[in-house]
Amino acid sequence: MSLSDSERALLKDAVGAMIPADAALGVPGADDPAILDDLLASLGRDLAPVQQGLAALAARGFDRLDRDGREVLLNELAKGGDAGLAAIGRVAVSAYYRDGRVLRSIGMEPGAPFPKGYAVEPGDWSLLDTVKTRAPFWRDDRV
Repeated sequence: MSLSDSERALLKDAVGAMIPADAALGVPGADDPAILDDLLASLGRDLAPVQQGLAALAARGFDRLDRDGREVLLNELAKGGDAGLAAIGRVAVSAYYRDGRVLRSIGMEPGAPFPKGYAVEPGDWSLLDTVKTRAPFWRDDRV
């Protein structure tokens, strides 16, 4: 199951209103085609709550509102604790901050967080001796 064409259009408008493009900072909005494609590809378990959020927006005439009206409606639903809107926001933010252009704009290198390895300072392993010698305090289901 996936989003219908009308749901995709509404999602595009909703995430674009939540995270608009900023030319001064040189960052795209969440409605950018690449970000939106990533968002749609990664919906997974959030599909049903996102559809509920889109249904709530559609019922309130989101697509007929101007920019200010959309912002007012989104804020109103957010203050009311709308779970569907929270799901839309969560998937939008996740996809947005996976985009290389956005990461570079905040001074981060795109890609995996530790692609070149992560140095861990050597520690004092003797601190674990008491834990190693302690008798097990859990039920062992292997016996």
